[in-house]
Order: sequence, then C-alpha cells, then structure tokens
Amino acid sequence: MSRSTTRRRATAFGSAGVLVTATLMAGAVTAPAASAAPATDRPTARGWDHEARGAVIAAARAARAGVDWQDCPADWNLPKPIQCGYVTVPLDYAKPFGKQIRIAVDRIGNTGTKSERQGALLYNPGGPGGSGLRFPARVTSQSAVWADAAKAYDFVGFDPRGVGKSAPISCVDPQEFVKAPKMDPVPGSEADKLAQRKLAAEYADGCLERSGEMLPHMTTPNTARDLDVVRAALGEKKLNYLGVSYGTYLGAVYGTLFPGHVRRMVVDSVVNPSREKIWYQANLDQDVAFEKRWKDWQDWVAKNDAAFHLGGTRAEVQEQWLKLRAAAAKEPLGGVVGPAELISFFQSAPYYDSAWAPTAAVFAKYVAGDTQALVDAAAPDLSDTAGNASAENGNAVYTAVECADAQWPSDWRTWDRDNTELHRDHPFMTWANAWMNLPCATWPAKQRTPVDVKTGPGLPPVLIVQSERDAATPYEGAVELHKRFKGSRLVTERDAGSHGVTGLVNPCVNDRVDTYLLTGKVDAKDVTCAPHATPKP
Repeated sequence: MSRSTTRRRATAFGSAGVLVTATLMAGAVTAPAASAAPATDRPTARGWDHEARGAVIAAARAARAGVDWQDCPADWNLPKPIQCGYVTVPLDYAKPFGKQIRIAVDRIGNTGTKSERQGALLYNPGGPGGSGLRFPARVTSQSAVWADAAKAYDFVGFDPRGVGKSAPISCVDPQEFVKAPKMDPVPGSEADKLAQRKLAAEYADGCLERSGEMLPHMTTPNTARDLDVVRAALGEKKLNYLGVSYGTYLGAVYGTLFPGHVRRMVVDSVVNPSREKIWYQANLDQDVAFEKRWKDWQDWVAKNDAAFHLGGTRAEVQEQWLKLRAAAAKEPLGGVVGPAELISFFQSAPYYDSAWAPTAAVFAKYVAGDTQALVDAAAPDLSDTAGNASAENGNAVYTAVECADAQWPSDWRTWDRDNTELHRDHPFMTWANAWMNLPCATWPAKQRTPVDVKTGPGLPPVLIVQSERDAATPYEGAVELHKRFKGSRLVTERDAGSHGVTGLVNPCVNDRVDTYLLTGKVDAKDVTCAPHATPKP
C-alpha cells in the first residue's frame, strides 16, 4: 500500500514489470504476564483459537529467553551504539512448537536518565515490506523532531517476517527484477493486457516456487503476533508503538488482537482498516488520491515557473509530462527509461512534498535538453546488487502480505472493468498499480478474511496523525480508524499531503506527538493543524 516518511512503498519494480509504489539499552522493566490471553483467544464452537493460544505460548517463551544483544554485524550498516539481536517466533502460530523463524531487532538506549525512561518504542515504517532497522539511527543522527521522545524511550526497530534479516522471501531473481525498460503500464491493446496478465501470473508462480513455505503465513495478523512476541522478549509489559503507512494497519490489527497490551500507540498516515477496503478497494482509492496530489504538484510547479520553465499553468505542465511520456514510449531514454520507469521516478512527488523541487529540477533539465540527468535519476542501477536484492524482497513481501490478508477478485473482467473506468479520470497511477497487485488474482496460497478492526478491553487512547491530501493513504482511512478505536484522537494537517507527518517539522503536530508519548495525554477534542512549510524551488 504505502511506505514510510523516508522512502516510497516497495520502491521496487512491480510484479508485472512496472516500477511503482503503491513505507536499546537502559534497565529492563518487569517481564510481562505472558499468560494473559489476547482478545481473540476466546472459546468458540470449535474450541480455542489456536493461533491466539500459540501467540501466548510464544510470548511466554520469548519473555524467558530475552534478546542476546550484540554489536550489529558490519553488513547491517548500523552505527554504534546501536545493538542488534534476534527474537524467535513460530512460522505458524497454530503450531507454536513447529518450525521457528528469527525476527531481527535492533535498539538504542534512551538518551535521558534512568528515571526518565518509559520503556521501548517500537517502529514500523510501512510497506508491507519495509525494514524498521534504521529507526534507532534517528537518535545517532540527532533528529531534533525525535529528541524529546528519545530521552524517554529506547528506540527499537525490527524487520517484519519475510523482510531483510527476518527469514527473507523472494519471488524472482533480483537482477532480473530490476532490468529495464519494462512494459508501458498503460495498455494500448488487449494484447498488452494479456501480456501483463501473463507476467503477473508468472510472478505469483515464482513466489510459490521460491518462498512457498512462507506464503500461507505472510499475514498482518501474524506480524502483529510477532510484534507481541518481540514486546515480551524486550521485557515490556505493554507496547509503545509508532506505525507509519502500512504500519498503521499493523498497529490497528495489533490493537484489535492485543488491546490490553497497548500502552501508547501513534499511527501516522492511515490505511483504511475496513474489511471492505483491505486490499483491493484500498488500492483503487489510492489511484484517485494520487491523481489529486499529482495535480497539487503540477500547480506548485506552475506557480514556480520562473525556476523550472515547465509551464505557467497545470495544463501546460501536464502537456510537458505527456510529451515526455510519449517520447519515452517511442524510444526509451538512454535505452532504459520508458514510461514505467518514469512513473517510478515521478511518483515520489505525489508521495512527499520534500520531493517536489528535486523532481521538478530533473524534469526541467530534460525539457532544457539534458536527457542524461533524467536517465541517471530514473534508471535502475544494475551494479547495486544489495540494493536490488532489497528492492526485490520488499516487493515480494508487499505482494505476499496483501495477497494473503484478504480475498481478491479472481475474475479478470472485474480488474479490467474497474481499472479501465478509473483510468479515464485518474491516469497517473491506475494501471501501474493494477499490474503490481494483479498476482493476487492467481495467488497460489490461502487468502484470509481481514481482521475486524475495533476497540477491545483495555485499549488506551490512540493518537492518529494524518495529512488531508495524502496520496498513498487517503484521509478517509484515518477517519475510519478514528471511528473504530473509541477514545482515539485525530490530528489533521490541513491542506497538506505529505505521506508520513510525524517526521516533518510542524510544531502543532510534533508537540502533540511528544505530549502523548511522554504523558499519555491527548487533546479533549480532535485537532486541525495548519500545514507545514510549503517547499521552495
């Protein structure tokens, strides 16, 4: 669906050949009462919920084992004093004594005194498929936005199951994955659609071939169970959590399954948790929001025509985009940058307004005659073996989780109807997003029913932060979660659209996040904040 404040969703070539997005150390506290059953562990007509019981067993085991913290391996590229370790979890929570996998975790201790420490703050940046291991580096980089929270909390990151250092999955050879140019995502004929459908089915088959054992268990509820096991391994009675983008859905599912285990929870840029939205409809909604934010960027470029010379109106900027797209479709720039690669590069602007000026600057160079600048920015780097492996892995996890979490239409006519209709008025992302998700139509593993996200016993107030014009996770998602989590507070950044709000400088937002994390207090009513500063050319 989406990614964190630091990078795009999957930032990887889509399964059907399109590069698109759709992302500690102070003294331990008392070990948790691991026998306390999560909300789903209740008697049913068929007996106890075996996965919920398995989560209790795994958490109790992890609480006894703890984490063997060590200096991080050199190839993890994490600076000291960050420490690394692993937490063992069941592959299948219905079989807690069966096959186990290891979840990679890292931490940095709180920067304040022992008396100021409030425990560990765990983080997920989104995706699905994003690594959280860079989170403790917010302390080593001395991020001013997070300085107050860092005094109180150990910052803990982790790679979710299937990601990076945590039993990583794969669906295709990484070097094949990044080859360019890919097919134009906008089909010009039925033959083009048939070719994309073939690529999507082949990708799904590749996931089964390369990662088949993991696929049935690559679900958000299982990742939420892993999160609770990590909490127990850290010696925390309750979870403090920051989730961005897909990380908000992970938090919503965790809060539903383990409401009594939540201490503080901040969710930023919210996936709509409605069962009717997860995940097919959510992606269609995303296409509409991307078109709106793409136009916001074009308006800004036009307003700053003196700097970019791309046109003084939105229509003129769009005309330049269509000319560029047509040229790349006729003959890929530098032999490698076609329309798919252009979408991958330009979509950063609707995602983050921090990308508005850099994207426009590269575009302006192209229009002025410097094609190489655009090739350098948009072409894949085939020599970056590690980066390409990470991109392929991120895309594999994104696909595996979204395909496994929910039922997807299996009839191509549904996809064709919905995306053809959407494309008419929302052409920027619609078909690219469709091809990325199409492997779910032929997914070779079980597809489940999404969790019914709702307030459970003991859930404290949750702080929800959202920009009004977010493209990756439309505003309605924050409103929906706010309704479902009773007592939550919604902080809206008005007339803004960056994906990931808590990492930006906006005192109205930052102060409320700090107050909540440090005291647990929320405003008496929902709050609307003015937008953060508009980018300058």
